Amino acid sequence: MKLKKSDYIIIISFIASFIAAFISAAPAVALPQLANEFNLNNIMQNWVVNIFLFTVAITAVPLGKFSGKNGIKKTLNLGLILFLIGTIITTFANSYITLLIFRAIQAIGTAMIYNTQTSIVVLAVEEKNRGKALGIIISGVYIGLAIAPFISGILTYNFGWRTIFYFTIPFTLLALFLSLYKVKDEWNMYEDESYDKFGSILYMIGIFFFIYGFTILNQTKGVIFTVIGIVLLIGFAVIDLKIKNPIFDLKLFKNKRFSSSNIASLISYIATFVVTYILNYHFQYILSLNSQTTGILLVVTPVIMAIISPFSGKFSDKIDSQKLAAIGMGFVTIAVFILIFLDYSTPLWVIIIAMALQGLGYGIFSSPNTNMIMSSVPQEETPSASVSITVMRVIGQTMSLAMLTIIFSVIMGNVPIIPEYFSLLTKSSQTACIISTLLCFIAVIASLVGIGGKNDLTN
Repeated sequence: MKLKKSDYIIIISFIASFIAAFISAAPAVALPQLANEFNLNNIMQNWVVNIFLFTVAITAVPLGKFSGKNGIKKTLNLGLILFLIGTIITTFANSYITLLIFRAIQAIGTAMIYNTQTSIVVLAVEEKNRGKALGIIISGVYIGLAIAPFISGILTYNFGWRTIFYFTIPFTLLALFLSLYKVKDEWNMYEDESYDKFGSILYMIGIFFFIYGFTILNQTKGVIFTVIGIVLLIGFAVIDLKIKNPIFDLKLFKNKRFSSSNIASLISYIATFVVTYILNYHFQYILSLNSQTTGILLVVTPVIMAIISPFSGKFSDKIDSQKLAAIGMGFVTIAVFILIFLDYSTPLWVIIIAMALQGLGYGIFSSPNTNMIMSSVPQEETPSASVSITVMRVIGQTMSLAMLTIIFSVIMGNVPIIPEYFSLLTKSSQTACIISTLLCFIAVIASLVGIGGKNDLTN
């Protein structure tokens, strides 16, 4: 069977989604080994993951405009190349600082991938099959998340943490080859528009202060930085709404379906991204399981997400996407509520049920929510819509880990994770799950807000 251009684009986007998700999640299982090699305390461990998300959040908006102006496929290729370079040099990290720097370089490539993988599918696939196609590439995300702990656990346990990064290299090369030789088209949405450099700088400085300040919000310095970030982001928004060619068109948020779906996405990531880290700490520290066994257990949630996501994406072409999203977040709320009671005596089967419910719920939620965001804007604004998905994801993920870091700081203090402090680790995890449960409930409400709003897609 001869593949069409749109088929190749779906395959490329699937692979790109897979490697980006894999590399964002895989280091979690290796954190104890990284902590041992680089002498990291509990706070420093979180920054191995945080720096990646932090960098994506800072660069996503400027790179979104860059992709629309210079070519979406070209930017995707550049992102794959930069991701490849970052992956290779990360394996040569010989200190905590070089590890963070190399992870940041890899994250810039990931931001380019995130910004373009959804846009290129929406532009290349006909509208009646769009939900199904988005479901497929989102399943790539969840397959990446699914095998990340499993593969990472096996590789880390047997060969060391650096082999996690080697694993992604052949997939990156395959996606780049297909993009270069099988897709000749290019998509330029903002080719004739000027690039708002001032807006880009203002956004990047503002989001830096806001997110970094949030990670140390329990300190006076953190409060000051967060306030500075908010003020700068408000200034960015005011300027953005007044100029002709903004770096990101905030007027899109006047669309109720677009704005409510983005808010639901942001809150859902804040609420749920931390769960994997809570369970990882619980399995490896509280239950004394090795990284390989932990990786196998952590597969449950993303495997179910990967199975459910293509079906929910297909259904979102026929059923109101926001109703599906609300139902999905309802299941997630129940799952996180169960984990509030997580401690040493919690039976493993109870934890697995909670993980399965989370996978089912998020699999139902994510594809319809993404389809709603991409389908509620004019087609020429698909790069901006794609950027909004990226920004909500990474800011939500970063704030989620920041929330855990703050909870660690308040309850545990700046200490190594050793048996003496395990009771405080459990208390920290329970506190995070209480907050996450409340946030999941808010995400359900946000998903329902846009029902009945107009779909503004034009072709």
